[in-house]
Amino acid sequence: MGEPLVVAEGLRKVYRSGPKEVVALDGVSFHAVPGELVAIRGRSGSGKTTLLNLVGGLDRPDAGRVTVAGHEVTALPEDGLRVLRRDVIGHVFQSFGLIPILSASENVGVPMRLARVPAAEREERVRVLLSLVGLDGHANQRPHELSGGQRQRVAVARALANRPRLLIADEPTGQLDSQTGRQVMRLIRALVGSEGVTALVATHDPGLISLADRVLELRDGVLHDDDSRGDAPHGDGPRGEDSHGDGPRGDGPRGGEAGVSAAEP
Repeated sequence: MGEPLVVAEGLRKVYRSGPKEVVALDGVSFHAVPGELVAIRGRSGSGKTTLLNLVGGLDRPDAGRVTVAGHEVTALPEDGLRVLRRDVIGHVFQSFGLIPILSASENVGVPMRLARVPAAEREERVRVLLSLVGLDGHANQRPHELSGGQRQRVAVARALANRPRLLIADEPTGQLDSQTGRQVMRLIRALVGSEGVTALVATHDPGLISLADRVLELRDGVLHDDDSRGDAPHGDGPRGEDSHGDGPRGDGPRGGEAGVSAAEP
């Protein structure tokens, strides 16, 4: 599958509070190749978010190094990290992270505005991405007018705006019910193929693990290979689910979304 896109070597991260130390990561090493979907599983507090933050240039390790697409992330100055996060790495967060006063299309366009992409090119890329995630008919809606699954689809589209080589998703289904969460993971699975990106996805949901090409497990800051997965096949893209299975969770609307290639009416 070619040379690794991501290489992490001997990562160690310790958090200190007074005399107390908590070892979040202890000698973590792994790699990911282009076009690979790697799931990182583990209980809450196992170090998943810390690992993704180090790979994505949001934090720095106490020891070890990370290389992404030939860039040594752990050696870059802040200006270099900003460029890397803008142009090479796309982030998807559990809390969506959308700007409330902007429409779906405007949210997707933000990274391209920061990169000073010409307006015509930016608008066409936004249109393509919203179609890709099945939200053609929702371009002008603001986040509060969208369901949880739709908001996360907008977040995925935004993460892909500048054609990153690496997509990092930290518990992207954590605020969604199980069926909508599976739809979002199938969307990411399909985009790994269609956009040619590498994806690192942190999850503790066993039902989502089967969609990954490879599974790594973090236990007490130590990484282990783990191929224990469910029965559902992976690599076959989304199923084009309809919008009838996304039930409420008591915190606002959670209407389901169509599959990656099926726009809602």
